[in-house]
Amino acid sequence: MKYMTAPSLRPLERSIQDRLATRGVRFTKGRRAVLSALGAADGPRSAAELYQELGQRVPLSSLYRTLVVLEETGVIDPHHGLRGVMRYELAEWIRGHHHHVVCSSCGAVEDVELDEETEKELARLVDTVASSVGLDPSAHSLEVEGRCRRC
Repeated sequence: MKYMTAPSLRPLERSIQDRLATRGVRFTKGRRAVLSALGAADGPRSAAELYQELGQRVPLSSLYRTLVVLEETGVIDPHHGLRGVMRYELAEWIRGHHHHVVCSSCGAVEDVELDEETEKELARLVDTVASSVGLDPSAHSLEVEGRCRRC
């Protein structure tokens, strides 16, 4: 198990811009700033955390609209966090497949990438659980909760 490093958005900007354009959405400076902040993050971020990180570059009302647009276009993925806080991260097609560890005390969320053998074992478990209820799984994610070292 290893913690993920943030991907550079530079090589992906054209793909992101194309994806937005095919849905009639412009790749504005504010959207670039939000995606850059998410790309530099070590895990999903809430709107409040993004607003604090972005400072005055993206007004709060624009930030919420941007998050909705980026989610609807499949550029970011939402995650229901502890205490009902929605957190966002770059979509899996950008960031790569990974999982999360979540501190139940402070709410910190970090990305974790599993080695190939562990990921295969997890996929087998997902298949077993899904088939027990007649589901054909298309994706999976794992969140492990506990207290972090800082808490």
